Amino acid sequence: MKEFSYVVTQAEGLHVRPAGILAKQAAKYQSDIWLLFNEKKVSARRLFAIMGLGVKCGASVTVQIEGPDEEQACQDILELFQNQL
Repeated sequence: MKEFSYVVTQAEGLHVRPAGILAKQAAKYQSDIWLLFNEKKVSARRLFAIMGLGVKCGASVTVQIEGPDEEQACQDILELFQNQL
């Protein structure tokens, strides 16, 4: 299993647009990708679940990835957070 934490820098947090970008990216992999925030764990493939977390700017989220393509998924998702979220 791969895991990383990231502080959200998007001014509006993980609202509709960035949550949609994340869900679309997560759907590309066979691995399970989870987003953890405030003791909640949701699938990164589910747009409304991500939005339901209520992640605001400056909040730290943890991403867990487990599966056959976890190495590539972890690298790509981290890059997505750094460049777009």
